[in-house]
Amino acid sequence: MTSSAPRLTVVTGADDSAARWRKRALSTASHAALIIASILMLYPLLWMLSASFRPENEIFSSSTLWPSSWSLDAYVRGWNGLRVSFGTFFLNSFIIAILAIIGNLATCSLAAFAFARLEFRGRSFWFALMLGTLMLPYQVTLIPQYVLFQGLGWINTILPLVVPKFLAADAFFIFLMVQFFRGIPKELDEAAQMDGCSPWRIYWKVLLPLSTPVLATAGVFTFIWTWDDFFGPLIYLSDIRTYTVMLGLRTFVDSTAQSDWGGLFAMSSLSLLPIFLFFLFFQRLLIDGIATTGMKR
Repeated sequence: MTSSAPRLTVVTGADDSAARWRKRALSTASHAALIIASILMLYPLLWMLSASFRPENEIFSSSTLWPSSWSLDAYVRGWNGLRVSFGTFFLNSFIIAILAIIGNLATCSLAAFAFARLEFRGRSFWFALMLGTLMLPYQVTLIPQYVLFQGLGWINTILPLVVPKFLAADAFFIFLMVQFFRGIPKELDEAAQMDGCSPWRIYWKVLLPLSTPVLATAGVFTFIWTWDDFFGPLIYLSDIRTYTVMLGLRTFVDSTAQSDWGGLFAMSSLSLLPIFLFFLFFQRLLIDGIATTGMKR
């Protein structure tokens, strides 16, 4: 009867060096691929920014990103070239976006608190019905809403774009906040009830201070979606003095007359700045909100 002794594998310095070299080569190749992909994704944006500084006759004639000569004429022409200043469009978009953020955060958080913390008859049914509205395309409810707002005399005002936000109409944000609220221990609610807090005070004093990440997430998405919205303002706004930035950009392109491409690219570059700054300031809270939503603590 023979017994086999365990074999010992000796890792030599050459094998260890080869493994490190392969790991380094793989990391370098991964970073190079990411850099190339980033350049390809950013190229349209960089081209638009470059075109905004070119003279009008060089916008489509040059294939390089670096302009042969720099000019700010497109920005001056785009800002002041219409019947109203482009700053009016920025102001209108900011007003609509800020009101939409306030409405979504106030009403969606209240609805989410009710679904996540309060016990009432038919809660599961109403929650499922609310989630079902996520499957409805915006175009399905467009005509009934337009008829309703026309009967109220709200056409050509910002009310159709703002008032629904104060009625908890965005089911996505309600669902997002419900998932976050469910991750907060209910023992905090019970302790607050023992101290005599009403449901409203529990919502205001306990849950909201702990919900900064999800509120910031909802606020950032609301701002981006409202700022970039083109279809809604196109349907409800007809006076150029009430136009948003997206509608203002459309006025630079005319299929029946000459289009101002330089002004379009210049104002398009400026229109990206608020979104970039808004995301930059709330980036940490946005990441925290997405990372913690739906996770048990």
